[in-house]
Amino acid sequence: MIRVLPAAWPVLGVRAFTTCRAGGVSQGPFASLNLAAHVGDHASDVAANRAILARACGLRGQPLWLRQVHGRTVVDAGVPWAEPPEADGSFSTRRGVMCAVLTADCLPVVLAAQDARCVAVLHAGWRGLAAGILEAGVMALPVPPGQLAAWLGPAIGASDYEVGGDVRHAFGAAPHAAFTTTDGGRYRADLYALARRQLQSLGVRAIHGGGFNTFRDPDLYSYRQTPVCGRMATVAWIV
Repeated sequence: MIRVLPAAWPVLGVRAFTTCRAGGVSQGPFASLNLAAHVGDHASDVAANRAILARACGLRGQPLWLRQVHGRTVVDAGVPWAEPPEADGSFSTRRGVMCAVLTADCLPVVLAAQDARCVAVLHAGWRGLAAGILEAGVMALPVPPGQLAAWLGPAIGASDYEVGGDVRHAFGAAPHAAFTTTDGGRYRADLYALARRQLQSLGVRAIHGGGFNTFRDPDLYSYRQTPVCGRMATVAWIV
C-alpha cells in the first residue's frame, strides 16, 4: 500500500500530491517506491514502481517524467515527447495531462490557477531557485500571477540544510532572512523561505504548504541523509 501527501490548498479541480517511500518493490537504499530511473536502481523495479503508482492513484497512464538538471526550463506536458525532455518543470492546460518532478531534499512546487484552468510542477533546489525556475513556471501559465495558488511540498528543513558561501552568494549580497550563519562560518538555508519570497515578488499571494523536513522523516527520501537513495514524485493534473 502506497501513501501520498496530498496538497493542502483550496484549489478545487486540481489534484496534487507527493509520494512517500513505502509500497514499492525496490531494494536496498532505494527501498521501496523509488520512482527515479537515474539513481542506479534496477530499471525493472523503477518501471514496476511507476505502474504501482498509476494503479494506486488511479492515474490514466504516466506523468511526463523529466530529465532534471537544476535549471529553469519548463515544458508543456501535453506535447508527445519521444524522450524525457531536459527540464525542471512542466505545465498543462488540459485535463488529465499529468506533470511531475522527482525530489529527495529539493523543493517541489505546484502552481495552479485558482479556477483550475492550468497547473505546473517545478523542481526547486537552490540551483533552480537561483536560476529562476519559479519565475519560468509562473510565466509559462496563461493567467496573471495573482490568480495562482502555490503548494510547497516536502523538502529538507533549514535546521538540517547547511551550505557554503557559494550558495548564499547565489542569492545576492544583501542580507537575506533565508540564511542564518553557523558557528563554522557556513549557513543554514531555508528553501521554503526562499521560495515564498520569490513567489511573492512574482505576484503570487496564495502560498500553501511547507513545514516538511525530508532529512528527519523516515517516510521520505533524503539525499543529504543517504546519498544513494530513491526519489519521491510530486504529481499534479487538472481533473
